[in-house]
Amino acid sequence: MKESRYEIRFSGSGGQGIIMAALVFAEAVGIYDGKHVCQTQSYGPEARGGSSKAEVVISNKVIDYPKAMELDLLLAMNQAACDTYFSDLKPEGLLIVDSILVDQVPTNRVVSIPFTQIARKETGKELVANMVALGSVGYLCQTVSLKSLEAALMDRVPKGTEKMNLNALHAGINEAKKIDLKKLPRSVTPEYEDV
Repeated sequence: MKESRYEIRFSGSGGQGIIMAALVFAEAVGIYDGKHVCQTQSYGPEARGGSSKAEVVISNKVIDYPKAMELDLLLAMNQAACDTYFSDLKPEGLLIVDSILVDQVPTNRVVSIPFTQIARKETGKELVANMVALGSVGYLCQTVSLKSLEAALMDRVPKGTEKMNLNALHAGINEAKKIDLKKLPRSVTPEYEDV
C-alpha cells in the first residue's frame, strides 16, 4: 500500500486558539476516526499576540516524521501567518484565510471566509473564531468525519461552553458547504486509503 500523507498547518497569533483547534482536529482523526496522526505546535514567548502554529500530519501508515514538510492545507488566521507560511504550501495546496484579518493573498487557490465575523454573529464572541475555522477546515479537507470532529470538540472544550463551541463549529461547516469543491485544487480531496 502506497503511503498517503496529508499535512495541515493551523496558523495565527497567540490568543486565537490555533493550538486548541489543531488538538481537536488531531484527536478527531486519531482517536475517533482511528487514522495515524501526529500533532505538533510552536508559539512565540508572548501569551497573546505572538505567532502561533500547530501542525497535523495524517497518514494511512505509521508516521516516521511528525513535522509538516509540504503543506496540503494552510489555515492563516491573520496576515502575518499568511505571509510567513505560504511558501510551505504545495503548488496544488489550499490556502484558507480569515477574510476579515487577511486582505492580501498570494494565490488564487484560496478560500476566504470571515471566521471572526461569523463567530461574532453566531455566538456574540470572537474567541470562537478558531472553532468556526475548524469546521471549515474539517469540511474542506475531507480527511476527518464531521461526527468525529464534534465528538473531539465536546471532549476538549471547557464545561459550560459546549453549546457555543458546537454552534461555532457548525457555522464553519455550513459556510464551507457553500464552496464548490470541484473548483478547488486537487490536493483538497486526497486519494486517502483507510488503514
